[in-house]
Amino acid sequence: MVDKIGGINPLNNIQNTRRTNAASRYSASSDSISVSEEAQKMAESYYLKTIADETPDVRADLVAQVKEKIKDPNYLNPENISSAASRIMADFGL
Repeated sequence: MVDKIGGINPLNNIQNTRRTNAASRYSASSDSISVSEEAQKMAESYYLKTIADETPDVRADLVAQVKEKIKDPNYLNPENISSAASRIMADFGL
């Protein structure tokens, strides 16, 4: 009976050497990505749109307060109207 030489199959040695050589050719490098300025702006726009969509258009609590004030006939006097107009103009930058 003939045993394997040294207990190792010579064909496996050749295959393992090839695998080792092939693996050593590829160097481990860290992956990286680069995001364009346009993509960053689009992401910011998407984020702001999401927040705007989640924010109610009308503040019901303030609307109710103003409705109650308007019911009082003395509230709509020239002083209050002028004050409101001045604040509106200031919000528009005028």
